[in-house]
Amino acid sequence: MLILVLAAIAIYALTLAPVTWVLLSEIFPNRVRGLAMSLGTLALWVACFLLTYTFPLLNAGLGASGSFLLYGVICAAGYLYILRNVPETKGVTLEALEEQLAQRHAGRQALKQEQTR
Repeated sequence: MLILVLAAIAIYALTLAPVTWVLLSEIFPNRVRGLAMSLGTLALWVACFLLTYTFPLLNAGLGASGSFLLYGVICAAGYLYILRNVPETKGVTLEALEEQLAQRHAGRQALKQEQTR
């Protein structure tokens, strides 16, 4: 079990952990970047707290396999969300990325207005 936990930590440290901070700095427009980074960082630390706080409770109630299965399902859902909603930023300027996100947001707003008619 300890080997699996250490492997999960190592995989996270080599993949999503550093990407989170880079992506946070790239996806927000300059005019709101400071506030948005603060809120994003707050959300990240709240999620870390919840994970750390709930694991012993879940482990006592569900056992190790149940706890890891639940967190695995949450991770899979997060992966699908990222795959569907987070744009690729490699080789894209901040201005182009801001334009891409603005177009995506405008499309969603138009769809919402159309659905309410």
